[in-house]
Amino acid sequence: MKMSDVIADFIGEMLSDGGGVAELQRKSLADRFSCVPSQINYVIETRFTPEHGYLVESQRGGGGFIRIIRLLDDKQRTLLEAARGIGGRLSQNDAARLTRALVSAELLTQREGQLLLSACSDGALAEVDKTDRDRLRSAIFRCAVMGVATT
Repeated sequence: MKMSDVIADFIGEMLSDGGGVAELQRKSLADRFSCVPSQINYVIETRFTPEHGYLVESQRGGGGFIRIIRLLDDKQRTLLEAARGIGGRLSQNDAARLTRALVSAELLTQREGQLLLSACSDGALAEVDKTDRDRLRSAIFRCAVMGVATT
């Protein structure tokens, strides 16, 4: 396991133990893992970003600290990953299949799933040229799932 993975796992445990908040000092963490403080920065800057569901606050100086706050729970994170995994085109059948999977996994409610299916149906997109429907459906699906994930 790479040092960056070990450090990220340790910070993840701190977040779990702290109820989604971890406060750390860069130098003491670097000393603990016998690495340079810039490696701690690297881990924080690449693994604990808003895109990954974290907010990072820092205060420099003698009593400086870094506070990491988990913004998203596992359900939200899974929905965001699902939304990001949707390609540039999505057929009506694929949208229905993916919606059923998200509802089955209890990541979407039945009502949210039905609304999503309706918004992504060929009927709802009837005014759009057939060659553009799958592209538009993909964008609608992605935005809707991301909207559910962030509320």
